[in-house]
Amino acid sequence: MFYDTETNGHGMERDPFKAIVVPRPIGWIGTRGRDGVNNLGPYSFFNAVSDRPKLVMFSSTGYKDSARNAQETGVFTCNFVSRNLLDRMNQSSAAYPSEIDEFAEAGLTLGQGRMIDAPYVADAFAVLECKVTEIIRPKGLDGEASDNWAVFGQVVGIHIREEIIVDGRLDMARARPVARMGYMDYAEGSDVFEVLRPSMNRS
Repeated sequence: MFYDTETNGHGMERDPFKAIVVPRPIGWIGTRGRDGVNNLGPYSFFNAVSDRPKLVMFSSTGYKDSARNAQETGVFTCNFVSRNLLDRMNQSSAAYPSEIDEFAEAGLTLGQGRMIDAPYVADAFAVLECKVTEIIRPKGLDGEASDNWAVFGQVVGIHIREEIIVDGRLDMARARPVARMGYMDYAEGSDVFEVLRPSMNRS
């Protein structure tokens, strides 16, 4: 099949676009509002975008608390979502009012950033402490801004729990990372295989 995205003529119950761009890592974003209320929300439009410097990005559909807090305070955390935290991550995705602390609602242990004034999930196997570098609203072909706020941040500190480090590497079988698939589907990335890059040697 083929469909024109302008007309959305896919004939399916739901647009398959987000089911094709998978698996997507989950950015479990921790922020704190100017009023001191902690906020935590998962974003599947999330990824690393640079290694030098270390930059990550999450994209909020609509100007939600995470984007607003990050813009106002200039900092946020990204918390690693593992299989054992899936239910609590899902709980934090509820549409709570801004005055509600999702850390408390989801029964999570609150940590305080060492290099930034932002909360993090102390139960997470890994955490990135980030300082905002820019926030943009991506534009379409018509030049109009999308309904998304893309928040970019430079990683200034990294927490890693010792139990997932094996022989100097992060062991995904222990970490059991969770990724977002299409629709309401998720996947676990613990079934790992290694692929080496091909050699360019020619005889």
